[in-house]
Amino acid sequence: MKKEITEKLTGLEQTHLLRHYDELSSDDQKTLLKQIDGLDFSVLDETGAEEERGTIAPMRPEDVKTVAEIEKNRDRYFRTGAEAIKQGKVGCVLLAGGQGSRLGFNKPKGMFNIGVDRELYIFECLINNLLDVVKETGAFVPLFIMTSADNDCDTREFLAEHNYFGYDADHISFFIQEQLPTVDTEGKLMLSDKGVVSTAPNGNGGWYASMIRSGISEELEKRGIEWLNVFAVDNVLQRMADPCFIGAVIESGKQSGAKVVAKAAPEERVGVMCLENGRPSIVEYYEMTDEMIEKRDENGVLSYNWGVILNYVFHVNRLNDIIDMRLPLHRAFKKIKHIDGNGNVVEPAEPNAYKFETLVLDMVKLQDSCLAYEVDRKKEFAPVKNKEGVDSVDTARELLKYNGVII
Repeated sequence: MKKEITEKLTGLEQTHLLRHYDELSSDDQKTLLKQIDGLDFSVLDETGAEEERGTIAPMRPEDVKTVAEIEKNRDRYFRTGAEAIKQGKVGCVLLAGGQGSRLGFNKPKGMFNIGVDRELYIFECLINNLLDVVKETGAFVPLFIMTSADNDCDTREFLAEHNYFGYDADHISFFIQEQLPTVDTEGKLMLSDKGVVSTAPNGNGGWYASMIRSGISEELEKRGIEWLNVFAVDNVLQRMADPCFIGAVIESGKQSGAKVVAKAAPEERVGVMCLENGRPSIVEYYEMTDEMIEKRDENGVLSYNWGVILNYVFHVNRLNDIIDMRLPLHRAFKKIKHIDGNGNVVEPAEPNAYKFETLVLDMVKLQDSCLAYEVDRKKEFAPVKNKEGVDSVDTARELLKYNGVII
């Protein structure tokens, strides 16, 4: 196997990955060769150039369900969604591969204690919200938790120790997010140890591909799951498997749905639901021109008004249709610990290399249709992105209290 790997690396000008090969034990040599054989070398083709956007236009009124419209039809949407849940057609996917480093917490973000006078973990907040659906419908919703190679063990142990915060363990499954190699500024792959190529999680857009490769697709088919509600770990007010949301998407006849909030201000740093060449899409805040940011309709409402909160519903059939479609890789310049040519550990003080990620928002662009479903941001949007300031631990705590949660 070494000969084939060496030839492959030679063609890619990456033979330095084997520079410490002779220093490794036989088992470590086999492990390294196996890892290299399974690497996704497509990152070497990424130039970092921004993907060219098509013509971007505001969402059409018929593609948006506002809070007012939802209230008028809430009972009907609820019945439709609850019935789908009772029939086992709905599953949830919790994206929990991230660490809490930006919160000064060196553990999985979901393990962060956001309580003040009592222990209240982010995982606990989310599961409590999902248990509300169990009470409303009388049915447990299958919960698939995506971890990363770095936090899988901690996450499983933590949830088991806390008895899954009252959720039925028979309805919880775990799968590990896939990794992509990191690349330095010279276009070279890196080693994190003499026998280990440096990799990083492949971003939240890889969730369904990771599910499939983990074998969970068999469980989806066995359970008869038709819809998957995917959501982020860092919003403590996140309402998942929301019967009204599920029901509204089903009744709309659309392939997908996205929970959105009305922007708090034109310059709010959130991705915005829009139409790109007539198809559903999301434009990131940094991609918007000043004209788009300030544009308003005849009623004075922001034209690009619907901010996404990373809570989407996708139909499994459509996910299977697009599984082989390549999502764009977004690269981020980061400080990446590695070893140098002499085998010494290097901990850079400044960004030194690139990580590559796919984003779930790019999956929306592959849908033929998407229902934008407005929610009250004070009731469903409390992101925990930062230790202090905007979208921080403190702002999330205030919103939890606003919603009657004892912290």
